[in-house]
Amino acid sequence: MTRYVPYASRPHRLAFQLISDIVVIGWAVLWVWIGLAVHHAISTIGAAGRDVENGANGIAGNLQSAGHSTSRVPLIGDALGKPLNAAADAARDIAGAGHSIETTASWLAVLLALAVAAPPILALAMPWLFLRLRFFLRKQRLVGLAATPAGVQLLALRALANRPLRRLASVHTDPVGAWRREDPAAISGLAALELRAAGIGFRGLKG
Repeated sequence: MTRYVPYASRPHRLAFQLISDIVVIGWAVLWVWIGLAVHHAISTIGAAGRDVENGANGIAGNLQSAGHSTSRVPLIGDALGKPLNAAADAARDIAGAGHSIETTASWLAVLLALAVAAPPILALAMPWLFLRLRFFLRKQRLVGLAATPAGVQLLALRALANRPLRRLASVHTDPVGAWRREDPAAISGLAALELRAAGIGFRGLKG
């Protein structure tokens, strides 16, 4: 019996635990994939905003350069340059709007991805984690008891209190009397019965 392995040693309980692990992992992978799909979809909007920002900044630079060039034309330079500079300012405003779209879409993509994926994952993973942790702690306690003669006797007593009569009779025709007489074989059998009920094997258990 390996005390620190969070799995049962009984085949049926072990199979159930492994299947539950696979289901939880598959469920988590599915919702992570859905969350990533949502993130990608929203990030596409951010990419469009980045394209708008880059394009508008390029246009603004060209217009500003043209405005500076035309402003040097004698007599009419100022008249020609002002509209171009104004258009450059307008392009910068568009670039700012594109940057805002990109920034908003970036954090919104993360937020929505978490909002979509986290609740269903936690809804299944938290009960699973609670049950597995409870089993692990119980296994540690029982294996610790099985490591000492007094602990084996206590496990046998727990079996007398908790196991069905037909199971007790399969160990000894008089299980209570055998326990009182400190019959090693009966005590070992009763302790093993209690361990089996918890999903733990009893190989090497000694009374």
